Amino acid sequence: MTIIFNKPYGVLSQFTREHGHSSLADFGLPAGVYPAGRLDHDSEGLLLLTSDGALQARVADPRHKMPKTYWAQVEREIDQEAVLKLRAGLVLKDGPTLPCGAALLPDPGLPPRTPPIRFRKTVPVSWVEIVLKEGRNRQVRRMLAAVGFPVLRLLRRAIGPLTLEGLEPGRWRELTGEEVKNIKCRM
Repeated sequence: MTIIFNKPYGVLSQFTREHGHSSLADFGLPAGVYPAGRLDHDSEGLLLLTSDGALQARVADPRHKMPKTYWAQVEREIDQEAVLKLRAGLVLKDGPTLPCGAALLPDPGLPPRTPPIRFRKTVPVSWVEIVLKEGRNRQVRRMLAAVGFPVLRLLRRAIGPLTLEGLEPGRWRELTGEEVKNIKCRM
């Protein structure tokens, strides 16, 4: 069985609670599925869970270069210069990143986050889309900080061909056989 879940902010990508955070166990997910990759508790969005160990390993392993699409709300108006730096790849403390997809994004009109992001009257915000084929710890946040745009909100919008389309936060659905086949074909 393979499902997608729209992980809300503040939820751990595991089935046990820690440090006062909710976990996947709080959402009625089917028994026997496990996350293929992670999202930090302060990130939200698409999480793939499966009972297929080989699929889980392939989606999570950066060697297979499964593209993952993120929408980030950042402090200030992100500019084209920063986007070009992101596209070219950056050198972070743990080494160089691969080049990635990056584009300015109009406000996607997401529902407000609970709890709300911090608001400052004197500091505008903007959105950027990042498409990675690797997945280091807190990589999107670190890349955007490196080009001078701290992340206020981070949402994983897609994993390969799968998107959050029509899936409200805290909800999940089982993938069709065709959707699972499409994921496997991309590996």
